[in-house]
Amino acid sequence: MTGTTRRLTTAQALIAFLARQHTACDGVNHRLIAATWGIFGHGNVAGIGQALLEAGPDAMPFHQGRNEQAMVHAAVGYARQTSRLSTHAVTTSIGPGATNLVTGAALATVNHLPVLLLPGDTFATRPADPVLQQLEVPYAGDVSVNDCLRPVSRYFDRISRPEALLTAAPNAMSVLTDPANTGAVTLALPQDVQAEAYDWPEEFFRERVWRVRAPAVDPEELAFAARELRSARRPLIVAGGGVRHARAQDVLGALAEDTGIPVASTQAGKGALPHDHPQDVGGIGHTGTATADELAGTADVVLGVGTRWTDFTTASSTLFQNPDVRFLNLNVRPADAHKVGGRQLVGDARTGLAALRDALKGHRVAADYEAGCARLKAAWEVRVSAAYAPGSDDVRPTQAQVLGVLDTLVTGDDILINAAGSLPGDLHKLWRTRSRDQYHVEYGYSCMGYEIPAAIGVALAAPGRPVWALVGDGTYLMNPTEIVTAVQENLPIKVVILQNHGYASIGGLSDAVGGERFGTAYRFRAPDGSFGGAPLPVDLAANAASLGMRVLRAETVRDLREALGQARRSDVPTCVYVETETPDTVSGPPPAQAWWDVPVAETATRTSAVTAREEYERHVTARRRHL
Repeated sequence: MTGTTRRLTTAQALIAFLARQHTACDGVNHRLIAATWGIFGHGNVAGIGQALLEAGPDAMPFHQGRNEQAMVHAAVGYARQTSRLSTHAVTTSIGPGATNLVTGAALATVNHLPVLLLPGDTFATRPADPVLQQLEVPYAGDVSVNDCLRPVSRYFDRISRPEALLTAAPNAMSVLTDPANTGAVTLALPQDVQAEAYDWPEEFFRERVWRVRAPAVDPEELAFAARELRSARRPLIVAGGGVRHARAQDVLGALAEDTGIPVASTQAGKGALPHDHPQDVGGIGHTGTATADELAGTADVVLGVGTRWTDFTTASSTLFQNPDVRFLNLNVRPADAHKVGGRQLVGDARTGLAALRDALKGHRVAADYEAGCARLKAAWEVRVSAAYAPGSDDVRPTQAQVLGVLDTLVTGDDILINAAGSLPGDLHKLWRTRSRDQYHVEYGYSCMGYEIPAAIGVALAAPGRPVWALVGDGTYLMNPTEIVTAVQENLPIKVVILQNHGYASIGGLSDAVGGERFGTAYRFRAPDGSFGGAPLPVDLAANAASLGMRVLRAETVRDLREALGQARRSDVPTCVYVETETPDTVSGPPPAQAWWDVPVAETATRTSAVTAREEYERHVTARRRHL
């Protein structure tokens, strides 16, 4: 090559390149790849591992993980907390280390959150065939297990020659920083190529700033939307995750205040407005509030902002029942902007909402509609308070009462993380969000085991703030190993384990669809062969303690209040363990306010399934195709 060059291995060049990538937003630059997570094996120890060692922590900070999937979750938690302006890279060996990335990659891509994956790969030069952990595919010699990552990655490339990195690395950065197309990005790195030296042009290592685009909505689309909203009698805004990614919370709040239009939120969008904002009506859909769902059922114009319109949001297409309902979709992704038959407003959420606010200047919804929304909101708050309130401080708390006690202790600084089980439904319905980033529920992929590693990522992105990982026993058993990482890094995350002896959420769903809770309880076998015996004698608190956490046990509501208070003040990783009372014996949270389509057996001999099918067919008749 002509010009100044630097002789480095491919792995050394990649790390040097990543250390010089930045994003720019609102006049502020952010480091794009803030750190690298890694578990080393023969596929990356002499390549990326050596390169990280040589670069040093100033050039590329390193975090030692315990599980490859969990490392991706930590990186995703970091990316979400930084509004996608910064993320982490994750490196693994070939074989099982690489395939363990697939679930985390799918979660990142489904949620449109950036993460860079650097799995080792088999030899490009094939000096021996097969090598350790190589997948042999009879019809394709160039396929490895890393190809499993193709469908769950927004960008995939295999660096079979050093010079291929010169175009692949910038391509990867452009996808990571694209608001409309971001997700998991994979650069598969054959282990021999990682260690191969090459003369790299100095230009490759220059500082690069990737401007995060905020495209404006087409003026004609904007004018149409303004006319629709001005003519609406019962308008509703549905705030999705795109509001948070675009940092559009303030302008959304201003638009709602100016016009009086109520704002409901998806799981990803909850917190776009604080719970006490006059126009906030809470979560929408199957896990939503009665307030939001009633307003959705009669809405005539619905503005979706940054939402993918999933089945939980639309109650499997049964929620919006006004025969004349029209949808407007403000979304940076055209693929999402056309959903539910909506009129597209393709553009950035913050830019689009600001322009829409200007176009609606002077307009306000009818006073009786605004007053009706306020009455519904107040009535729901009474139901929340009832679900939160224990009858006595000396009883075992329900799951909703655990949230109620936590509600009395937190401020806007606290961040709550959850992803799976019955907690997302209770949180979406009940939690009183106090700040724009307090509510961190991953429900795009709803991945069990996300919470603890994500809490680590969030704690790294928001040092000094209390970070809570709320997990049921089923989720905890899926992926507790990153507790060791929190202890190693002295990150004072707070893990709340709610012990209910099984998969409570799926157990309830099983009951509803005629499955009779089959295979959902953590119990010994009964004489009839079912899992209907005594609860298993597992001690998850002891397990957390064995991994290095400080553990506080809570038997009663009074104990729980004290334990949560201690955990919040703690400067070391702390676990609060509580056995919850089941809704079978005490009043639980309000039930689902809208349907969710889980098909029921069309023919069966057991009464429970026959009855469930009859109920299913009744709900199906309410489904609408919004075209």
